[in-house]
Amino acid sequence: MKRETLLIDADDTLWENQVHFERVIEGFLLLLEPLGFTPPYVRHILNETEKRNIRQFGFGVKSFHGALEETYLKLAGNLARRELVKQIEGLVSALQATPPTLLDGVVDTLCYLASRHRLILCTKGEAAEQAAKLERSGLQCHFEALEIVADKDATTYRGLVSRHRIVKSHGWMVGNSPRSDINPALAAGLNAVFIPHAKTWAFEQAELSSGPGKLLVLPAFRTLREYF
Repeated sequence: MKRETLLIDADDTLWENQVHFERVIEGFLLLLEPLGFTPPYVRHILNETEKRNIRQFGFGVKSFHGALEETYLKLAGNLARRELVKQIEGLVSALQATPPTLLDGVVDTLCYLASRHRLILCTKGEAAEQAAKLERSGLQCHFEALEIVADKDATTYRGLVSRHRIVKSHGWMVGNSPRSDINPALAAGLNAVFIPHAKTWAFEQAELSSGPGKLLVLPAFRTLREYF
């Protein structure tokens, strides 16, 4: 088999991510119950605040923390309490301290793939936060390079192709997000492997599009071994 270059996403591809954020949001909704707003309404305001904050502060826990606090202060108005702001901070601190939970088959599959192909971790978010996750995961030894980007669009992937001298016909983006991993990679001329995750963040969901490259849809990370 020819040596391929696999760009591999991290959050919700190699380890659980969104489930931990959802746990924090559940705690946040409980804290806001006394204000009298329904959970769906609070979640709607939070989602809109997150989208707005991402444009200014990017992805990551810091931006998420700001969205939680801003949502609370907006809904509470004059009833806002310093103690509750501290409780929100505590929820976020617990999130930051949560170690990466590797998805099934990741370690064995990466060992197998790294012996046959070139692997590059390609994740987005705050650089120090993502690098710390990778270090705690123990997976860094499998990757030739680490790419932490502010966002993933077609321009980002074209830059990666140029920087790492990837032959597009032998380059693949592997991930769970249609919006960030699959569609822009295909638009940039790469191939892509879509591995759905049941808890993929709503912001990352989109209809799969087509491109000049190949698209594989696989049920789990470990099934990469059957194709690479």
